Amino acid sequence: MQYLLMIYQNEAEYGKIDAATSKKMLEEYGAFTQGIIQSGNFKAGDRLQPTTTATTVRVRDGKTLTTDGPFAETREQLGGYYLVEAKDLDAALAIAAKIPGARFGSIEVRPIWVYN
Repeated sequence: MQYLLMIYQNEAEYGKIDAATSKKMLEEYGAFTQGIIQSGNFKAGDRLQPTTTATTVRVRDGKTLTTDGPFAETREQLGGYYLVEAKDLDAALAIAAKIPGARFGSIEVRPIWVYN
């Protein structure tokens, strides 16, 4: 089964970390990513640009409306994701717990609804 592991973090707090800590975090993400590629769990994954680059689209009464930024104001923002293959939810949760960002943010794990 496929699961989307969504990485949430506080962008303002993340922006305050020093260069050495940032470099170490990137190295940890690289090692984590290589590990799930080698295990066969990796399907896809990417880091997202900051929410300041986001645009939200809504269609109301046939009219397309766009707004700068994310849909909702939150304390944590979606910063990236991994799409993984796991035998069950417990296996997906174990993978999510290894994501470096889980130490200071949160990881939402959600099963993918596969359309046939």
